[in-house]
Amino acid sequence: MLRQIREFLERELTGGVRNLRHAWRTMREKGPSQIQFWLIALLIGIAAGFAALFFRKGISALQTLIYGTDDVMLASHLQTLPWWVVLIVPVIGGLVVGIILNAMTPDGISRGVADVINGAALRDGRVEIRAGIASALASLVTLSTGGSTGREGPVVHMAGVISTWVCQRINASGMTGRDLLGCAVAAAVSASFNAPIAGTLFALEVVLRHFAVHAFAPIAIAAVAGTVVNRLEFGNITEFSLTEESVLAFYVELPAFLILGLVCGLVAVILMRAIFLAEDLGTVIQRATRMPGWLRPAVAGLVLGAVAIWFPHIIGVGYETTSAALTGELLLWNAMVFAAVKVFAVAVTMAGRMGGGVFSPSLMVGALTGLAFGLVATAIFPEVSGSETLYALAGMGAVAAAVLGAPISTTMIVFELTGDWQTGLAVMVAVSTSTALASRMVDRSFFLTQLERRDLHLAAGPQAYLLATVPVSLVMRPKDSQRAAPEDRCWDLIEQGVYIDREATLEAAMPVFEANNPEFLPVVSRAEKDAPTVLWGAVYQVDALKAFNRALSATAAEEHS
Repeated sequence: MLRQIREFLERELTGGVRNLRHAWRTMREKGPSQIQFWLIALLIGIAAGFAALFFRKGISALQTLIYGTDDVMLASHLQTLPWWVVLIVPVIGGLVVGIILNAMTPDGISRGVADVINGAALRDGRVEIRAGIASALASLVTLSTGGSTGREGPVVHMAGVISTWVCQRINASGMTGRDLLGCAVAAAVSASFNAPIAGTLFALEVVLRHFAVHAFAPIAIAAVAGTVVNRLEFGNITEFSLTEESVLAFYVELPAFLILGLVCGLVAVILMRAIFLAEDLGTVIQRATRMPGWLRPAVAGLVLGAVAIWFPHIIGVGYETTSAALTGELLLWNAMVFAAVKVFAVAVTMAGRMGGGVFSPSLMVGALTGLAFGLVATAIFPEVSGSETLYALAGMGAVAAAVLGAPISTTMIVFELTGDWQTGLAVMVAVSTSTALASRMVDRSFFLTQLERRDLHLAAGPQAYLLATVPVSLVMRPKDSQRAAPEDRCWDLIEQGVYIDREATLEAAMPVFEANNPEFLPVVSRAEKDAPTVLWGAVYQVDALKAFNRALSATAAEEHS
């Protein structure tokens, strides 16, 4: 009897191990099934949630160690410190950041949300792992030692590193990789801001840039998992507490929020263009002075430290100043000056390649802009005006939405950050007008404009960037194939300068087809600059168009599945 039971258990155990091995092998070779995928999404959500939590706690611990307090009361506390401490700490932080980034990345630049969007669109949901780890470490130092940016950028890319590692383990396809990336991003944003609805919408609206039904369930699961991680540590509390209820006094006040939206759209454009201008200026200065790349963040830290001696609110994420704006504790002049100085500080931080994100700074600038507008509006029309803090709340959402190019998720995140659901009309009106205006003055958003500056044309949609995903080498007909192009005609075209490099994509090939209208393009390469040309084959225009059509069809199928 005992022997039979033992044999039964051994047989079942052996069979179970065999089935697990078979399931793992099948998942690696063919990708996970739907149930497996949801389980993976849950695990990624938990991992990304803990990554965001540890990142936030790490910033708080380092700030407390260095300055004596964390971001909640940092601006007030800095006024009690010696001026040389406020000046020197950002310089030391910048020096550490420069060493980290130049040692662990090929270009010395921190990765962020734009790189995650690029990974979703062009790299099958993958991001750079080594550079991502370096960026997280650098941003941790930056935000702890005086950098004037936000934590959402490095947190989102850190989540992308987690999903990329998982994708490599299970050999995920492009569609699965993108969905898992969306899960990681949703969990990280949800855990970072205690905002599960906004985290889900942010992943769909900003990173994946579609609202496919098949992606919603796993992304929502991951977002909830990330939120649970946050609430286990901090409880069910909002990031900002409003001291009084913001009430929309009368419907005739809504036109004021339309105007506020336009003002916030312009402020968002000023913020974005200031960052890009500062980056270009910083590069010019670095080249002119032959400054080593590792020293550039330290120079930016010196500028930040000097400004912080008089305006300590620029140090760190800026939650204390944002809270003060949302509760109406600032005067008109203070709100205007603080907003302008914050824009300058963010531009300096980003130009110095110190790392960090733009979401939290845009919240702060928006709240200050909204408060200043509200103080003026309520003074001019007191009989039909609500509280000026309502304008601060709407302004916070309006600037952030215009910067992110994400009106839906930003509207939701403002509600979840404040817990104030009674002012939806005002926030929606301001957000919609600011986004509509700003999107026409930049390439849709800050992140897509960043990519456009790198010659990655994602803002125009799949029809613009899918050509860059198809290598010429995959479409060409080799010169020794049965359907190869005549070799003599290939050399004739090469002599005329009509050819394409073997390492190029269809993004480079299609303009050559359009300009010269040949039946095919020779595909060539040179081992060295003066080496003889090597002919590999030819890519036919009809084959290129078929490949482009297949890519468009696959993208449309994914976005509508």
